[in-house]
Amino acid sequence: MNILLCGADGFLGRAIASRLETAGHWIVRGVHRIRQAGDIALDYQRDLTPETWLPRLQGVDAVINAVGILREATPGDFERVHHRAPAALFQACAQAGIRRVIQISAVGPTALTSYLASKHAADAALLQHLSEGATVLRPTLIFGEDGASSRFFLALASLPFLFVPQGIGKVQPVHIDDLTAAVEKTLGVPERLESDPAPSRILDFPGPRAQTYGEWLEGYRKLMGLSSALHIPVPAFVMAATARLAGCFSRSLLCRDTWTMLAQGNVAEAGAASAFLDRPLRDPADFAAPKAAEGLRLRAFAFWRHPLLLGTLAAIWLLTALLSAGIFPIEQSLALLAPFGLHGKAALFTLMAASGLDAAMGFLTLLRPGRRLFAFQLALVLFYSLSIAWRLPEFLSHPFAPVLKNLAIAALLFQLIAEEKTP
Repeated sequence: MNILLCGADGFLGRAIASRLETAGHWIVRGVHRIRQAGDIALDYQRDLTPETWLPRLQGVDAVINAVGILREATPGDFERVHHRAPAALFQACAQAGIRRVIQISAVGPTALTSYLASKHAADAALLQHLSEGATVLRPTLIFGEDGASSRFFLALASLPFLFVPQGIGKVQPVHIDDLTAAVEKTLGVPERLESDPAPSRILDFPGPRAQTYGEWLEGYRKLMGLSSALHIPVPAFVMAATARLAGCFSRSLLCRDTWTMLAQGNVAEAGAASAFLDRPLRDPADFAAPKAAEGLRLRAFAFWRHPLLLGTLAAIWLLTALLSAGIFPIEQSLALLAPFGLHGKAALFTLMAASGLDAAMGFLTLLRPGRRLFAFQLALVLFYSLSIAWRLPEFLSHPFAPVLKNLAIAALLFQLIAEEKTP
């Protein structure tokens, strides 16, 4: 069967393509950017009329729409990408006589967020244009090792403390393999569908059981081979405020809408999905094989380790600059420069220059991190440490060990240098 798969380069699209190709289908990859021969370039911001879609449907037996965005880059993105472009595609399918159409939607109340409202508007458009042969699959939160949301929540689960929002709904994650199996089965046998097409329908597709947020993350910890963690309750209003703040960053998965959906809960009746596959759905405890635990764990640690190291390093430089600039009594700072032969204006200039250099190191760590910067900082820390050991040796035996703590900073810089990717 020739299948036009829209969104073939996304997490869900790649998984669907892999399964269907293994089953012997031919996939026409509809993608945002052409990466290989045979790809068809799609632009859901502009492909809003049936006439745009009709030429792409020549020789196509079935269509799958797996395009979706979690956040809007500009106002109206949900309406265009989730509703108007798919609706135009579905109308073109009806005109071209293509009845085997699958729309990947989402579980949740339509009025809850613009995300869900736009998804469900496309669902309604599909059923309006095709009364037979079409299926809307509405999964809950999808687990897949390569999925952005899965990586995000695995990273949260890997933290030494689990911050658990209070008073929110349950989640019911479904494994990507179950969803792709449903897609394959929905396509069915072409001959049977042609002779006796089934009425178009909407099928909720959740995982097998609902869990609280804490149970969910604890389950992910077990998948990674980690022991149980301390749960720290977080009031819902704090999480809501955090989501609004995180929403200011365009690449953040957490924003007001995603928090609203998570707080509402993401569950559905699983019986119909299990009956459709004619087998039990994969339990969250079996989402990953034991041999995958180490890989999941290392990837989860890597998700937050680098930002943590960068943030800590920047804070050290910036706070040191503030202390040198006057929070610590300047007279005492100048006295520390006397053993170096610096007095009066020369000492004050040196102190302010060092403060400015430290501030520059802090801002560059946040804005332009890189191997050269970290190597320079490592050399600077070594220079500071040797200078203090030379002229202020009493600090080497100080009970608070201010110089020895530079070893930790040096180790941090060493790790950042080692982990820096090739540009």
